[in-house]
Amino acid sequence: MRLSADLKALEGRLGHTFRTPDHLLRAVTHASISSSTRPDNQRLEFLGDRVLGLVMAEALLDADPAASEGQLAPRFNALVRKETCADVARALGLGEVLKLGRSEMLSGGRRKEALLGDALEAVIAAVYLDGGFEAAKALVLRLWGGRIGAVDSDARDAKTALQEWAQARGMPPPTYTEAGRTGPDHQPLFTVAVTLENGARAEAQAGSKRIAEQQAAKSLLARLEDET
Repeated sequence: MRLSADLKALEGRLGHTFRTPDHLLRAVTHASISSSTRPDNQRLEFLGDRVLGLVMAEALLDADPAASEGQLAPRFNALVRKETCADVARALGLGEVLKLGRSEMLSGGRRKEALLGDALEAVIAAVYLDGGFEAAKALVLRLWGGRIGAVDSDARDAKTALQEWAQARGMPPPTYTEAGRTGPDHQPLFTVAVTLENGARAEAQAGSKRIAEQQAAKSLLARLEDET
């Protein structure tokens, strides 16, 4: 098969020419539009998550040979979490080329955190299957770029950090509430609010409550630190 113009452009941004273009097409095909003749990217996502994890673990060990496991674990989590994958996907323009069903498009699927992160992992798997581990490794290291060297500034768990901020000031832990939910059942978009005893509050949206809670905590923490 030949790639469409948008996927050919994505191939160029990836820096990998596919010997089997079907790999790339499947990587950008969401379950909302898949069929028996057009498989979705869920299996590729599963594989890509593991490839990404191995590449990142190796890169962190190489970057800091003296780091302990306790230092490496939060750095690893910060680099492979869904929010980071989604940020990389946005920089790659991946959302614009995703193959989505009509309902998913209408609900803003091209901008959803979880959907973008999953698709990026699927693309990593597509490169791995097409070109082997070294090709996938080169892609990950290039796409993540300076994030690996700067990971310490983003390795702190936002919910834990916000709770520590509150406790240090004699406040009870923050409370998290679901402020809204939109989208279809198979791909919901959650709005979560975090509130402190002093009334400070922030909201965030994401494809899972866990991610939304982290983003809300991160947003509130950044605002509080700016005010001090």
